[in-house]
Amino acid sequence: MGSIRLKSRRRKDQGFKWARVAIAILATVGVIDTGSITLSRWGLLGPLSCPGSAEGCNKVLNSAWGTLFQGDNYSIPLSLMGFLAYLTILLLAIAPLIPALSENKLNLARRSWWGLFAVSCGMAAFSLVLLGIMALKIEAFCLFCFLSAFISIILLILSLIGGNWDDLGKLFFRGFVISIAVLLGGLAWSSAVDPNRSEALVVKGGVPPIVLTQSSTKTIALAKHLSSNGAVMYSAYWCPHCHEQKEMFGKVAAKELSIIECSEDGQNSQRSLCEEKGIEGFPTWEINGEFFAGVQSLKELSEISEYPGIKNF
Repeated sequence: MGSIRLKSRRRKDQGFKWARVAIAILATVGVIDTGSITLSRWGLLGPLSCPGSAEGCNKVLNSAWGTLFQGDNYSIPLSLMGFLAYLTILLLAIAPLIPALSENKLNLARRSWWGLFAVSCGMAAFSLVLLGIMALKIEAFCLFCFLSAFISIILLILSLIGGNWDDLGKLFFRGFVISIAVLLGGLAWSSAVDPNRSEALVVKGGVPPIVLTQSSTKTIALAKHLSSNGAVMYSAYWCPHCHEQKEMFGKVAAKELSIIECSEDGQNSQRSLCEEKGIEGFPTWEINGEFFAGVQSLKELSEISEYPGIKNF
């Protein structure tokens, strides 16, 4: 009888409530962290004050690995993926605690713990890839990025402890499969966007790829404004993100920009000037005596350069 009562209690109390609450709190911090970065990258929030080294944060977030996709007039930063992952964790953590969903609470609790484990396991594995990129490729430190990685690992630990798992073999097998899949996918993505692998993809002879997108009257006007005000874009012919930046302006407008070639074997190279300016990544903009690393949206460039025209690009 006592044995039956004990088993019934275990079925009723799937996992630990304190772990759910802790996960929800940490996920909320993660949502704020990655959400702030995303809004800042989109120009909807002012520059973030990064404790320790603002330059390091800018270098990491504006690197080739800081953007998932770059369109003509918009970009999808990597931080958006983190925001969605943390939001998923938060919803999974609080779902069984919502009174309106209590009718099937046992099944919901069991499924949500598996969801929490799977998502946090994938996040922790991908965080290791990002930390490796930050240390070995970008060679800069970003506290916001480190905080996100730390939260991801703690979330995984809490899901392992809080799930009150019966079948540990099944748990660790699934975790192993998820981790390997995410690690391999992350490494493949990292290699694909690595600027150092792009030499073979461009035209030989140090000539950058041809800009194919169409310019608008607004992008041409912005390009002329930037050049007339002394704005300079430091570039390398082999850099895919430099090409992306030019394509945001379009074929005609890109010709109006003041572009400095920094690659030693590039056409019309001004390597010494780039070294004198301390340029380390491409593209880097110099506007009004300040340097801005990474691809900038047209709206950001218009605001930085105090463009007086229409900013709805």
